[in-house]
Amino acid sequence: MSIGNSPEDERPFPDESQEARISVGRALQQARIAAGLTVDDVSSATRVRLAIVHAIEADDFGPCGGAVYARGHIRTLARAVHLDPEPLVAQYDAEHGGRPAPTPAAPLFEAERIRPERRGPNWTAAMVAAIVVVIGFVGFTAVKGGDGSSDAKSQLAEGSTPAASKAASPAPTKDKPADPTPEPTDSAIAAAPQDKVTVQVSAPNGRSWISAKDHNGRMLFDGLLDKGQSKTFQDNTKINLILGDAGAIELYVNGKKIEDNFRPGAVERLTYTKGDPVAG
Repeated sequence: MSIGNSPEDERPFPDESQEARISVGRALQQARIAAGLTVDDVSSATRVRLAIVHAIEADDFGPCGGAVYARGHIRTLARAVHLDPEPLVAQYDAEHGGRPAPTPAAPLFEAERIRPERRGPNWTAAMVAAIVVVIGFVGFTAVKGGDGSSDAKSQLAEGSTPAASKAASPAPTKDKPADPTPEPTDSAIAAAPQDKVTVQVSAPNGRSWISAKDHNGRMLFDGLLDKGQSKTFQDNTKINLILGDAGAIELYVNGKKIEDNFRPGAVERLTYTKGDPVAG
């Protein structure tokens, strides 16, 4: 007769949450595929080398060069494939020993306070040198032009004002504001040369990653376009575009708006030439 629980009752229950949760690398890979992006697309968009992207998707964080760089790569790749990076970083920390203790705030503030003080003496020395030069010039002028100074004093004593009038006359030219540089508008796109292709990419509906190349494959822009921003590209032959979230983008090609109804979150690869607007 046994007393207490049987061995079967002491067996640990399986942790279903651990079994169901996918790895960090697998989550990034699935999100990339769902977004319609290749590893080359993600590498070009994030500037993370191909070998490191492949390694992270295989849950091999050794090529990252350390935990700090691994966290940074995870955040960058997650944003490129439209994932929230913080849960993935937290999962990485839990599986690799946790995040190191943060640096105390006081030394950081002290460092920021000290940096301007290091540069201060340089500006102070420059100001002192300028003052010395001005004083020397005034003294030299006073010695060389003693007679002129006497005449000027006599004119002031007599209430004469011609010198003051001459000194005041140049003042309006100093305060004249510079002509403002006009901001580019859609009319500038419409007036683009006919022998070139001009593409304006705007993000009025949200943020989107975009990539633009010329006819030689040279990268014109590769990065995120925030809501309300726009970019204009021009080439002699054609412009190749990749839109990470085409639903957030409006396109103007050679002065005409492209009326394609792109779906939110859809990845679109487009090519435009001098004869367009026609989606490539």
